[in-house]
Amino acid sequence: MVEQHIIDLTNEVFEESFEIEIEKLQPEMNIFNDLGLDSLDIVDLVVALQNKFGVRIRSDERVRNIRTLGDIYQFISALKNEGLSSSDGRGQE
Repeated sequence: MVEQHIIDLTNEVFEESFEIEIEKLQPEMNIFNDLGLDSLDIVDLVVALQNKFGVRIRSDERVRNIRTLGDIYQFISALKNEGLSSSDGRGQE
């Protein structure tokens, strides 16, 4: 189960960076088709999420599988959990 805190902070990124209304931010929404992000927006999204959560995203291969907002929630949750269980703060893949 994804923590509400992760959902709220992720939604904040979408509101602040892409001016997407909170009502549209549902887990099943496709970040490209439903929320209207393009490949350039994804770069901004990655940077904003890294800054918001203090995680490293760019080099993680799992990013390629993200399609929906729910996928982002789960991905961030997994990164945070890996960071807690890793002594050096880097998740291993």
